[in-house]
Amino acid sequence: MKFSLMTCLALVLPNMLLASDEVVGQATTFESPNGVIERCIRIESIPTGVYTSSDLKVEEAYCEIDFYAPNTAICPKTWSTSPGMAVYDVSKGPYAGNRPEFERNACKEGKSAKGLAKDRVAKFKSTMNQKGTSGTFSTSSLLYYHFSRYFDTTVNVPVSVWRSMDAKAHLSEVAEPGLAISGGSHGGRMNHEGWRVFVAADSDPATYKPTDDLFTKDRSQIYGVLLDSPGHRYGSEINGTRKSGWGKGQNRDFQETPAFLALRSSKSLPEAIVEGLEKGRKDRQINKDLGPDVSDRQMAFWMQELTEIVLLDFIFSQQDRVGNIDFTPYWYWVEDGELKHKKAKHHEPDDGDVPANAELIRRSNLNDNDAGGRVEYANFAKSTQMLEKIRHFSTSTYRRLVALDNDLQVQGPIFVWLNQSLGLSDRQVTQVVKNTALASSILRNSCSAGDLKFDLDPVAFFLKNDASAEAIDCNDP
Repeated sequence: MKFSLMTCLALVLPNMLLASDEVVGQATTFESPNGVIERCIRIESIPTGVYTSSDLKVEEAYCEIDFYAPNTAICPKTWSTSPGMAVYDVSKGPYAGNRPEFERNACKEGKSAKGLAKDRVAKFKSTMNQKGTSGTFSTSSLLYYHFSRYFDTTVNVPVSVWRSMDAKAHLSEVAEPGLAISGGSHGGRMNHEGWRVFVAADSDPATYKPTDDLFTKDRSQIYGVLLDSPGHRYGSEINGTRKSGWGKGQNRDFQETPAFLALRSSKSLPEAIVEGLEKGRKDRQINKDLGPDVSDRQMAFWMQELTEIVLLDFIFSQQDRVGNIDFTPYWYWVEDGELKHKKAKHHEPDDGDVPANAELIRRSNLNDNDAGGRVEYANFAKSTQMLEKIRHFSTSTYRRLVALDNDLQVQGPIFVWLNQSLGLSDRQVTQVVKNTALASSILRNSCSAGDLKFDLDPVAFFLKNDASAEAIDCNDP
């Protein structure tokens, strides 16, 4: 049952060595059947961040989810590589109001369980970094959410909130069923090993190291994030061919996609788009996945989104981006001099009020962001020199990066927020500060050398076909 509303948590302790559950924000608490008080925390907004009313409504909705309510069902996530928990609304459907039957029967169906419920309302993802498991760090999703709002990104990053859960309830309702189901055809090797680790850890928290990364201070609960990530997975046209294998190889393949090749071109934006498409299509798989018709306007959106993805991944030392970029199709059209858009239901403009001349644009979703933030992760955006190769950038993004770097260097409001709000360790905060400084230095050097064109503005490009480059002061934009 819901226990109380809008309480405030204490600030993180200074000089801590590990990540912890000491986060700051508005808290809703729930009581588990075992009498454990769980928390859902809406992390304080990052200073100067741009949050929509929809963002705040989603945060609120996540913190209204009671894992033990009669019309809520929880299932182990036995697909993909990392263990997690899917949360369903079972107020309607074949199991309407019958939580136990849904969990007993539908959970075994993996992803298909969503079709047996009214909806999947969220996923609960925790940290998991042990031998044989995939690398996931739950706080990484919070970093991406809030910093994407700081940068006011074009790429969509899902809303996330911090959540804890009674470890004993997780053991009986999620981890033990997850281990059993993932041992069959549903789960891969890393997913199954993750559930094995979870069963051991829920039973004895000391078996998970470092314990603070997964468990609350009193060891009665695990913690992670609530989020959802709808969308369709791009093929090689954005995610790259991945033919060179995991690690640096596939990250270099990623830089051979049409939009990234256009970003690497020193030509004007229209010419760079043509060059990127021509070079990218030389790969047969990319040419097939790209399809016959890709507009300049689509490429402009992709280019802007890729610069944001690379920048965020660089700052947070993301090690698992390639292959994990999704999209949602939208209709775009110009009406009374303004750019309008609507989520597409069909691939022809017959969605009610969508005009016949509307253009279908795939907008990128950065849904899978849980392999950043830890010092131990491999920063492939850095090691494969992605930022150094970029020749087109957004003026707004550049200005915000320089401002962020300045703030972090003097320990301004954003630094204080970063240090106090997310439960990060000192080393993890220091990594963000250093990576931001390096990213800013790389792009400032490109700017000073005349190698960086500030001509990325997909909205202006759509409205006016405007690809003019803005002249700015590289050090004081």
